[in-house]
Amino acid sequence: MRIFFAPVLGFLIPYVSGIIHYSNYSLAIILAANAFFILTSFIIWKGCSWVHLKVRPLFISVYSPFKKIVAVISTTVLIGASIAVLSALIWYKFSKEIFSWINLSKFVSVCILAVIIFTLVYEILYLTREREKDSQLVKKMDDELTTAGLLALTNEMHPHFIFNSLNAMSYLILNNPKQAHLFNSNLSQVFKYFLLTKRKALVPLQEELAFIESYFFLLQIRYENKVLLQLMLGENFSKLMIPPCAIQLLIENAIKHNEFSEELPLDINITMNGQWVEVSNTIRLKPYSHNSTNIGLKNLSQRFKLICEKDIIIKDNKQFFTVQLPLIQQSKFKSHDKSNYH
Repeated sequence: MRIFFAPVLGFLIPYVSGIIHYSNYSLAIILAANAFFILTSFIIWKGCSWVHLKVRPLFISVYSPFKKIVAVISTTVLIGASIAVLSALIWYKFSKEIFSWINLSKFVSVCILAVIIFTLVYEILYLTREREKDSQLVKKMDDELTTAGLLALTNEMHPHFIFNSLNAMSYLILNNPKQAHLFNSNLSQVFKYFLLTKRKALVPLQEELAFIESYFFLLQIRYENKVLLQLMLGENFSKLMIPPCAIQLLIENAIKHNEFSEELPLDINITMNGQWVEVSNTIRLKPYSHNSTNIGLKNLSQRFKLICEKDIIIKDNKQFFTVQLPLIQQSKFKSHDKSNYH
């Protein structure tokens, strides 16, 4: 567009506005004059392009498309008009033309009109491309969340988990009916949470922690005092969000990859500082865990990158394995709430 239209506008605008009278000049001067105004056209185009590349991101916080377009057009018009006035004054200074406010106004007005038209065309193309990118991102996130949800379900709802849960319940029904009732309630809460959140991008941290309590109750029935959980979170997390099953995945990984017993229990600590939820566990790796592919952590990292453009932080000091999960303010996720993938 620039290569074609900038020379065309550089030739037509001075002719239409009457700022140049070809009968007063030789062919060489006419060619030089056209080259000058074509250069002016390129400079105006370059200035407007600079607005879109450098200044336009400043309007990201403006949610109304109309206000955003008006702000961009106002800026490009200001730049275009300034360059047009300067160019016209230079032309009057060195040419045989008699200065005329009318012709100057026509020249600047036509330049402004061209700037507005091409800014609108560019905005339409830009917004169309942005919509395509957003659609691709939504689709990618939807696919990623589907994979993440299936992975979370697979981690626990595989036959071994169901088999162990039913065996534990059968034993408790015969030997401790009261405990069996509690086990059944927590098991149903775990399955319900899996099913309700497998298609959600984020859930309130409070819901995730309530789920973790039910989930860990089942682990305690299975492992008794071999696994210990300590929560140090405070109380100010009512507006914080987190991807569903993120903490559960880390607890599951700790159990999967470490050896533990009543004498040497697996200590799992969950803490929070307002920006991160930190999940750490003692390290006593099983022999085969060194060959782990870390698919779960990679998947978790990808989910955070897609949702909030932040990554998890993994620390391993040979005694404790720690993963920090970014927390997301509920107010910053309002735009996601309106999408189909929440």
